[in-house]
Amino acid sequence: MSLINVANLTFAYDGSYDNIFENVSFQVDTDWKLGFTGRNGRGKTTFLNLLLGKYDYSGSISAKVAFEYFPFQIANKEDNTTEVFASICPDALEWEVMRELSLLQVSEDVLYRPFDTLSNGEQTKVMLAALFLKENSFLLIDEPTNHLDRHARKIVSDYLRSKHGFILVSHDRAFLDNCVDHILSINRTNIDIQKGNFSSWWHNKELQDSYELAENEKLKKDINRLSAAAKRTSDWSDKVEKTKNGTTNSGSKLDKGYVGHKAAKMMKRSKSIESRQQSAMDEKAKLLKNVESSDKLKLTQLSFHTSRLVELDDVSLFYGEKTVCEDISFSIEQGDRIALSGKNGSGKSSLLKLICGESISHTGTFRKPSQLKISYVSQDTAHLRGNLTSFAKENSIDESLFKAILRKLDFSRVQFEKDIAAFSGGQKKKVLIAKSLCEQAHLHVWDEPLNFIDVISRMQIEELLLEYSPTILFVEHDSAFCKNIATKIVEL
Repeated sequence: MSLINVANLTFAYDGSYDNIFENVSFQVDTDWKLGFTGRNGRGKTTFLNLLLGKYDYSGSISAKVAFEYFPFQIANKEDNTTEVFASICPDALEWEVMRELSLLQVSEDVLYRPFDTLSNGEQTKVMLAALFLKENSFLLIDEPTNHLDRHARKIVSDYLRSKHGFILVSHDRAFLDNCVDHILSINRTNIDIQKGNFSSWWHNKELQDSYELAENEKLKKDINRLSAAAKRTSDWSDKVEKTKNGTTNSGSKLDKGYVGHKAAKMMKRSKSIESRQQSAMDEKAKLLKNVESSDKLKLTQLSFHTSRLVELDDVSLFYGEKTVCEDISFSIEQGDRIALSGKNGSGKSSLLKLICGESISHTGTFRKPSQLKISYVSQDTAHLRGNLTSFAKENSIDESLFKAILRKLDFSRVQFEKDIAAFSGGQKKKVLIAKSLCEQAHLHVWDEPLNFIDVISRMQIEELLLEYSPTILFVEHDSAFCKNIATKIVEL
């Protein structure tokens, strides 16, 4: 066991006026299994890069271990996997490699195939196996779940639970709950570490937020009451002061000393109330610093003139001679929230594209009314570039509504001035979801919409779908999201 000490860490990117971290201090035990969470754009990957020494910063980071980062940059993906493995971990013994692959339920034949022919899930597992054969290293694992189906996520989560000495960035609640023993969270104003899994951290955060909100309401009432009292006392003081040169009811002159003393006494009382008011305001300023803004989202979906929107009967899809999936039968009725489930490569995305109107070779019966309007969110965000104003105009959506939704999804106004290409992965996905929420559609089709998206935004989207009950067909490997949202599950 050793400690990683972070002291007074301050960092901002060149040309930026805003610090991502400011005077941050904490300690991490290298034996911990640390889940790392925080809203998109808060600096999780930046912090990992600071540990790796990639940027200059003020403050100090001290550790007696080396840091290793996942995912690795693979220079020659066409090489056999054995060669790729050896380039990452040259000292690994064959039996150690076989043991790790077995724990990850990967057959050893993948070692003798070119790395670029492996599925995304297989590549992830191979790189994780190599990562955990690095000795005397603290491992930085950055979002390993984005290319894993639900079954593979369970396997990788069980694998990580048997290990220790890592920071894991993930937004999958069930995944984190299964394999971490501490949570490191980047909040609005600080970095916090708590013992436990994600659920225990979230429970504590809700309790703290509720306490701060209740205290905030109480202090607002105190400030209003004290303000009114201070104004009354000040008015009384002014009124008494004005009588100094007057006369009594009997016609005799007033005692100026007595009146002045009375006015001063009232003024002193007014100052005392002002002081108490300022103390209450100072106390109020300490609250709500880490209460996350998660305003409710809204969605207006068009109603269609028939209850059945889409029907598939014994549909099989093909790319050339290759069968992608076969004998698929299900229908989409208005109000359905259907999760399309299956392993990577089982044809989920191809099926969504067929429904959205792409020309894909198929057999069987596929029915979709020509008037049906569909809003589609794709997996891919690589095409996104330009500013948000231009994006809204190109996609014929209301710019004000579009930006209002992004604000609710934790976009700062500074983001509105940036090129979308410079956004984080999670922020790009939020752009696509916000676009979909602005579109007038009878059916929403979302393909892995939550990849890279932070947990609080996931919960906002859950609340939206539960409140408005739109007709939606989606592919998503976040088991908690699917359990909460899906009214039907179609297995491929």
